[in-house]
Amino acid sequence: MTFRISVLDRSPARRGRGSAQALRDTVAFARDIEGLGYHRFWVSEHHSVPGVAGSAPTVLAAAVASVTSRIRVGTGGVMLPNHRPLVVAEQFGVLESLFPGRIDLGLGRSVGFTDGVRQALGQGREAAEDFGGQVRELLAFFGGDQTAYPGVHAIPAEGLSLPTFLLATGSGADLAAELGLPLVIAPARGERAMVEAIRRYRSTFAGAEPYVVVSTSVAVADTHEEARRLLVPEAWSTVYSRSHGVFPPLSPVDEILALPKTDRERVRLDDIVASQIGGTPAEVTDRLGELVQATGADELLVSTSTYDQAARVESFAALAELAGLSVSA
Repeated sequence: MTFRISVLDRSPARRGRGSAQALRDTVAFARDIEGLGYHRFWVSEHHSVPGVAGSAPTVLAAAVASVTSRIRVGTGGVMLPNHRPLVVAEQFGVLESLFPGRIDLGLGRSVGFTDGVRQALGQGREAAEDFGGQVRELLAFFGGDQTAYPGVHAIPAEGLSLPTFLLATGSGADLAAELGLPLVIAPARGERAMVEAIRRYRSTFAGAEPYVVVSTSVAVADTHEEARRLLVPEAWSTVYSRSHGVFPPLSPVDEILALPKTDRERVRLDDIVASQIGGTPAEVTDRLGELVQATGADELLVSTSTYDQAARVESFAALAELAGLSVSA
């Protein structure tokens, strides 16, 4: 494998352990991931989700960066419509100043998933409509050439240069191409739609060199069934959220498999697990090769969660071995 491999952790809560422990688990997981030789470790932004503790990505990124020394640390991503560009620039200026050369700025356009969350954030659905303008304003604060607010400077961000990525699907890939920024994309609308968005991104890219990061879930185990079991807890929380409107904390796989389920829930669970990359080392190598060949990805961003934290680390260790990553002491 000649492409980079990085990790996105959404700080999933696990039933009976609580959200505070989920955040501590993320920090500990980051140390493990650095030791395995991965390129980046990113955290995310979700609000009022019982099963996800990562609501303040810049704060969590600072905690991760403070306990690591080599791995790049960033966000996948900061949801820019929820924040003023000046504040985001200042926050990342602080991060880059404290951890120079290790900080990535990943930006997304989502706003809160419910009316209550959007109201609490002071935003409406329309906040995402000017995502392009918000990104341009943010970049201008870093460049020191913004003109919308005379005399205003994003200190200490102004003059700093740090990699900025756009998390996108569909038309968002076109914005990344227009601004000449690296693209982070997942098959949220199916692999065919993702491949087409990547093709448009590359063909219209306005910068020096396009860069594509494909996000996916990967589980590696000695047997196909063991790998599938690793993927079940997060897949079930996703199925549950579609039926009940709430993404719950992850549960042990044996309890999930013993639960009574509707036919629709069984099909959804099987479909989600099947859509992810899980299996033996040989199976995963083949699936990843097919994904990279289809997308031309420069980098993979793996975002796999499961109830058993130790089993998750073992899976990432097996993936690191497949990729020939350099393990540090």
